Amino acid sequence: MKYDWKEKVVLITGASSGIGRALAVELGRRGARLGLTARRAEELLRVAEEVERAGGEALALPADVRNPEALKDAAERVRARWGRVDVLIANAGMSTTTAGTQLNAGEAGDVISINVLGVVNSVAAVLPDMLERRSGQLVAISSLASYRGMPKSGAYSASKAAVSTFFESLRVDLRKSGIDVTVIHPGFIRTPMTAGRKKKLPFLLEVEDAACRIIRAVERRARTYAFPWQLASLVRVIRHMPGRLYDRLASNSNFRE
Repeated sequence: MKYDWKEKVVLITGASSGIGRALAVELGRRGARLGLTARRAEELLRVAEEVERAGGEALALPADVRNPEALKDAAERVRARWGRVDVLIANAGMSTTTAGTQLNAGEAGDVISINVLGVVNSVAAVLPDMLERRSGQLVAISSLASYRGMPKSGAYSASKAAVSTFFESLRVDLRKSGIDVTVIHPGFIRTPMTAGRKKKLPFLLEVEDAACRIIRAVERRARTYAFPWQLASLVRVIRHMPGRLYDRLASNSNFRE
């Protein structure tokens, strides 16, 4: 079945910058109607203006994904304007670069609450209506970092592993519901999250390229999509590497600096 974005209503979280912004602008070019959420209202309004200049329609909905009521309200406002949410792209996320020797419980809690509970809250805001209509697609932006515990990325790797597993469970539970479930595992993307790294990031992609790849995966209704293929293939090998060997390799290959 052809995917016509002019007929789609999309809710994107974390839409004020990075992958979320790039997805919003590209989907605007394709004629989608977009509900956009993020905490930073001014940046969000600028993205909404970009979307409309690109040819789409956009509704800026400042909200913190950690607040389930705020997400429900955002989804309600999208439905009030356009009647439904066809696609959720749960993209909001944050990362930190902190070694386990300097573990900060508050910092780790922020990463996990935004990256995991934010996804749960986003899904809960749109799922009842999708179930009633027996139609829709849930998309989560996870990471290749979910495959193993990366150096200086304990909270981030754990949060993305939780997102991937949560969406796998959803996919099984919703198999006969008419709702498609897609989890995306990007590698390194040139965004504010990767800015300022001292080491060269392998197979680094421009954010506009990444957005187009993600959109193609959504259009295919892929169960999972990991990219770029070179890094995804390497990470799949590392995933099955014995712990002792992985520990030695990972301790000498830190891209979080």
